[in-house]
Amino acid sequence: MNTPVASAAFDADLPNIRIITVSGRIGAGSTSLARHIAKKLGWRHIEGGDIFWEAIRKRMNVDNKDTKLRPDEEDVLFEEKQKHILQTESHVVLESKLAGFCAQGFSDVFKVVVVCDDAHGVDQPPIRIDRLVNREQVTMEEAKAEVLEREQNDLAKWRRLYAEGDSSWVYWKKEYYDLVVNTFSHNQEESLEMVLEKIGHKK
Repeated sequence: MNTPVASAAFDADLPNIRIITVSGRIGAGSTSLARHIAKKLGWRHIEGGDIFWEAIRKRMNVDNKDTKLRPDEEDVLFEEKQKHILQTESHVVLESKLAGFCAQGFSDVFKVVVVCDDAHGVDQPPIRIDRLVNREQVTMEEAKAEVLEREQNDLAKWRRLYAEGDSSWVYWKKEYYDLVVNTFSHNQEESLEMVLEKIGHKK
């Protein structure tokens, strides 16, 4: 699950911050931001969701969007693994949709969420879909299934498992996070600078 960095030595040791979590809606830009943060700090990037779920998806021979076909036990096991990382690791950028949610109560974990909202706070699925088409070189229909269908399937499962069936619960709830990065109004470089400024990283 670990993505090696160029140097074994840490480039940055942040006071009071042991781990940075990056969560975000599909296609909002959380993966790019997490990679850039890790590279800038010289920290390890753990891309939990994609690597862990990819192994399960291949084993079960199901599409990414078919969250409902994944046994609940797999989700619970993954969250336990994330919590173990949060409890024991340091100098890590942990990226997954539920990383920030799982990190509630950890005062030495800095939690970032990435959204793509317009000036009125409304999510922009067409932009997220277009980004997936360009980034992953998939068809428009495949990108729509990933952004729309998979997100709804994820929410349905996680609301049942972690929110007592609350139909309004979302993992990108801003109150869970120390910083909200909006990639509708900020490009990749600006998004990275927002994080670095907030965590007090000196250039």
